[in-house]
Amino acid sequence: MSSHSIDVNPLCPPRDVWFTESQSVVGSSSSGQDVGARRVVSRIASTKVGPGTALVGRVLRKVDPLGLVDAAVRVGVRIPVRELPRTAATLGTDLAKITIGKSTIAPEPKDWRFAHRAWKDNFAFRRLGQTYLAWSQVPLTLVEASSVDWRTKERARLAANLLTSALAPTNALFLNPEALSRAFDTGGRSVLAGATNIGHDIRTHKGLPRTADPHAHQVGRDVGVTPGSVVFRNEVCELLQYQPSTDVVRTTPVVLVPPQINKYYFMDMAPGRSLIEYSLSQGLQMFVISWRNPTAEHRHWDLDTYVAGVEEAMRAAALIAGTEQVNTISLCAGGITTAALLGRLATLGDPLINCATFAVTLLDFSVPTMIGMFGSPTIVSNARAAAQRRGVLPAHESEAIFCLLRPNDLIWNYWVRSNLLGEQPPAFDVLSWNADPTRLPAGLHLDFLDIFEHNTLAKGKRTVLGTQVDLGKVSCDTFVVGARNDHLTAWKACYATTGLLGGDSQFALSTSGHIQSLVNPPGNPKMSVSLGPALESDPERWLTGAETIPGSWWEPWARWESARSGDLRPAPARLGHPCHPVLYAAPGEYVLAP
Repeated sequence: MSSHSIDVNPLCPPRDVWFTESQSVVGSSSSGQDVGARRVVSRIASTKVGPGTALVGRVLRKVDPLGLVDAAVRVGVRIPVRELPRTAATLGTDLAKITIGKSTIAPEPKDWRFAHRAWKDNFAFRRLGQTYLAWSQVPLTLVEASSVDWRTKERARLAANLLTSALAPTNALFLNPEALSRAFDTGGRSVLAGATNIGHDIRTHKGLPRTADPHAHQVGRDVGVTPGSVVFRNEVCELLQYQPSTDVVRTTPVVLVPPQINKYYFMDMAPGRSLIEYSLSQGLQMFVISWRNPTAEHRHWDLDTYVAGVEEAMRAAALIAGTEQVNTISLCAGGITTAALLGRLATLGDPLINCATFAVTLLDFSVPTMIGMFGSPTIVSNARAAAQRRGVLPAHESEAIFCLLRPNDLIWNYWVRSNLLGEQPPAFDVLSWNADPTRLPAGLHLDFLDIFEHNTLAKGKRTVLGTQVDLGKVSCDTFVVGARNDHLTAWKACYATTGLLGGDSQFALSTSGHIQSLVNPPGNPKMSVSLGPALESDPERWLTGAETIPGSWWEPWARWESARSGDLRPAPARLGHPCHPVLYAAPGEYVLAP
């Protein structure tokens, strides 16, 4: 789930796959304007420089696998005629006021780029910053005024954001007052250090600036340190059981299912910042799935493979705990896997899962979200071709996509700190975890793409292990968590999960973003959670009636979970079971595999 707001992106088209001219785009129609847009793109793609060489088209396809140029062209031909002179006049007025020193344009208080006092106090820098802020609003204004489908508009917003963020004056050494001041104070040593960092990033990090020191935190030593053991293992995952920290525990165990493209230990960061540690302190028996990092030889692993692996692990957890049921808490794409299992169990009438929690999870892909912008046949087709060819989705490609979604925070922030100021990457546990992602096997990637493009899970058109999945038949209680500032799984889209599943559902809306909302221990005065007594069909109406209280969603969730986890009983003296003995200590072997 940014720190990097990193989590599984069901559509991470690789940068080395070109889109084809013949493929259509979601939301296109037979209108003259759309036909005109397609002709423009086709002409660009077929422009020839030399005999038989569509050079411009080849470069375009190489650098634009996300279809951002296509989206920009479509927006361009759907902007109302009156909007262009209106926007130009507004920009001209703003520039005139900036020139004579009468402009009130100012950056947002939290905009890190203009925090240096020179942007306010220095005559030249103040006008430079105001000029940038004025013109950078023009592309976004025109995108918002266009009449295109929401997916095209989201991609056009991304294109505009990438353009304006890349051209910020703070990204250039001689236009950044902080970098100039640092160079002067260090006698140029910061410039030399920055050049060294650039060379290192090119050699080791595909040219992207490093966000963290990858060696600062070691799994099992600095993070992922809650005492426990691996008590079950299959081809796909390990099951970790944690040592209770209370004298009595709840009867029904909780199994945490993380996303397949991230390692589980972001829920077990340093002591005091671990959901696993906190859950144990509340008397819950905690088990966690730790995914194996697949390679090309595992290309055949699909959703069926993962559902079967998780079901097997959950039955092991129930046996170890001496019960017939488990409760689940699933995060992001781990929630897709759990939902598929829930639908299968509901069809079979199997009560294995007693209650389920879904945190920052999308199950209904018809709701507009930033991640939904990639749902065009062109992009999906490219992603399918890459998955089938290579067998896995490489970790660095998914990381690059997520960085592009928030370029100011996840690219240029680190570019400035590392390459202009000459600083070393920070030692921060969440960022170290973010730099330690996993690969996604082709089979699962293709199934996620199908769910993503056709919304098959929400529509009840998905079959899992030969069983038709109908989420409406799921009758267990659910606790659903969204995050206000989540740029990947928008909270209103997460809210839609409450209407897909049967049984009683409670929604909690946390502050912060995709990952920060999850790594969210109690006691942070900046965090709060909104809880409503009853669900509404309209999420905004629900929010109006919700009560916002300071603190973390961990606290109301633990109370909700405890109420559904059975009676208290003495904590087990040892981990494992005769049928599932302890294999080795946590954090296990799968999480350490490269």
